Amino acid sequence: MKSLSAAVITLNEESKIARALASLAPVADEIVVVDSFSQDRTVEICRKFATRIIQREWPGYRNQKQFATDQTSHAWVLSLDADEELSPQLQEELRRWKALEADAACGYWIPRMTRFMGRWIRRTSWYPDYQLRLFRKDSGRWEGGRVHESFRTNQPTGRMTGHLLHYTYSDLSEYLRQLDRFSELAALDAFESGRRVGYLKLALYPPLVFFRNYFIRLGFLEGVPGFAVSAMAAASTLFKQLKLWDLQRRAVGRERSAQ
Repeated sequence: MKSLSAAVITLNEESKIARALASLAPVADEIVVVDSFSQDRTVEICRKFATRIIQREWPGYRNQKQFATDQTSHAWVLSLDADEELSPQLQEELRRWKALEADAACGYWIPRMTRFMGRWIRRTSWYPDYQLRLFRKDSGRWEGGRVHESFRTNQPTGRMTGHLLHYTYSDLSEYLRQLDRFSELAALDAFESGRRVGYLKLALYPPLVFFRNYFIRLGFLEGVPGFAVSAMAAASTLFKQLKLWDLQRRAVGRERSAQ
């Protein structure tokens, strides 16, 4: 039977972390938590479940997840965010997988389903939101920018059918606060990679994102939550592009001042 390590990073997650760790307990042979000096009860709650708790200053999502992965003892690692939970179906699938001796894959994509505005979203670009979260840690590394980090491998991968359950924003205000923070980080990543935005992209991309989510990806069948998800996806695109445009404008201004 395979041994499985779970890796979780935390920062002030007292309202969510118990659910995440409790879902790992039936399938993980160890649970490693890397906490960025939480100021609430996060660490106290983690002590009830975790094999090891390491406190470390926050270096960014990608670096912290790589560090947590490196601290695990077993070859196979399951990475879980503090606002996620393994569904009962995924737990059972993982038990069966652990019992298999042979394994041609070095990683598994797991579908993620998000709960928002009182319902599970099964349409729009939010579903199925496949995440490579189960992997042999020697087969790749965490990569990405300031946001949208992911484990990447060039080795064979497979898919699981049980869901990661994602308990996202508690209300729209929380989403808007995160939208402001994440869009700024994403704009910085885009600017540093050489991407630029013009008026046509600013004008056309957000409506196209809404159309794709609400009509092509059938968000209208989700009622008001589906409309909200589609509108927020468009708003997220607009925010990132506006902040990228502002970075471009300021860079041009600095160049002219230097001349």
